[in-house]
Amino acid sequence: MPDSPAGPPTPPIPLTELLAREELGLRRIAGPDRADLLWVHTSEMADPYPYLLGGELLLSAGVLLTDAETDADTYVARLVEAGAAALGFGVAPVHDTVPEALVEACDRHGLPLLEVPPGTPFTAIARAVWRLMAEARHRELRRVTRAQQALAAAAARPDPVPAVLHQLAVQLEGRVVLLTAEGGELHAAGGPPPREERAALVQLSRVVSTGRRPSPASATDTLDGTQLAAYALDGGQGLALALATPRRDPGVHTVAGIAVVLLALLTAPHQGADAAGRSAALVRVLLGASPQEVAPLLADDGALWTVVHARRADGRAPDRLTAGALGASLGSPLVDAGRDTVRVLLAGPGGATAQTGWILGASAPCPVTALPAADTEAARALGRAEATRAPLATHRTGTGGLAALIPADLAEAHARVLLAPLTEPLAETLRCWLSLHGSWDRTAVALRVHRNTVRQRIARCATLLETDLDDMDVRTELWVALR
Repeated sequence: MPDSPAGPPTPPIPLTELLAREELGLRRIAGPDRADLLWVHTSEMADPYPYLLGGELLLSAGVLLTDAETDADTYVARLVEAGAAALGFGVAPVHDTVPEALVEACDRHGLPLLEVPPGTPFTAIARAVWRLMAEARHRELRRVTRAQQALAAAAARPDPVPAVLHQLAVQLEGRVVLLTAEGGELHAAGGPPPREERAALVQLSRVVSTGRRPSPASATDTLDGTQLAAYALDGGQGLALALATPRRDPGVHTVAGIAVVLLALLTAPHQGADAAGRSAALVRVLLGASPQEVAPLLADDGALWTVVHARRADGRAPDRLTAGALGASLGSPLVDAGRDTVRVLLAGPGGATAQTGWILGASAPCPVTALPAADTEAARALGRAEATRAPLATHRTGTGGLAALIPADLAEAHARVLLAPLTEPLAETLRCWLSLHGSWDRTAVALRVHRNTVRQRIARCATLLETDLDDMDVRTELWVALR
């Protein structure tokens, strides 16, 4: 099938965990007993192939499966070709039992087939999968947090590089090696890798440390069920971190990324005092330190910073090279290239300027202690720039004017009471909608959601607040409270 977009930011859910939910009454009647679920999709189409991303638990009552003897094999073959993880077949009202031809086809093609009893709605199955995904995501976040704390403690030890490698091997339950550009071993932890595994790790490390630019930041492979990966360490020395782990999941990649940043800083050539101080500050922020703790390292007291969020105007995802070029154009080496957004931290009160080929949102200048709030300001400004088709939008501060006449403590107390019924997503949608003068389309662009989603959220806000959002007085009061 064609390349599919990346999956959701959560570990896949084992089919066995869903089958263990006794309240659903699901029963596996064909195919293997193991599968990983990424999505839940319901379809009564004769061929849902074009609408599948891969990894789905497809739910169907077989409405169009009128001639099971003829249609079942083709239907199942297309599901397997599309990458579906499993098929859930609802018994009644169309079929009294699961057609035997469908059972045989799923066994033949290796697709798990679940019998869904009449008393189990498809929506109940979807809710159960989303709940399992939320639980898995929570476990993954706790795991990453524990690993982050352990790596931070290791980086503070007298011999930090071996300590970080050892802790990384412990956290990932695998083997780690720090290699030179020539494949020489500088440090290792987790036990010596077998000869074939070490050779494969060296080969991967050469992919990411060829010396040619641009080169991939990471590379992966599999050897006899062991997951192999190599990450380039920035710093111009051609070093690479190589891993051999029993599994590959988002948590492994996140923990490895933290270790890569730490090792890159710990193994970098000698820096001047200012650069070393900033590196230390960035490491501490990465590892969870508060802005107040790192302020003395980042800059003198009273220095101002501006956060910039940027997306490419052509809609393409930014890579490290283009992100670095944007930072250079803005005059800052402090660049973070995300999946679709680049963040740049600018020193000084000057702020950002429009850049060809980019859409920018900038915060107001702020002290380092206010950087988290400035990051939110920049994200909102970028959304406004996209909605209004402007190359640059800068956050407008809410100080001054009539609002400044209200004592801050009284204003905050009133705002909390007024907005208490709203969840954070609803409040953010209302704030964005009001800032864009009630435009459904522009708000949808700014929040990157469908316009119908905006309409539903705003209607929900009106219901919860028990007010008429078409009333200008109401809008004004809510706008002041949200600001």
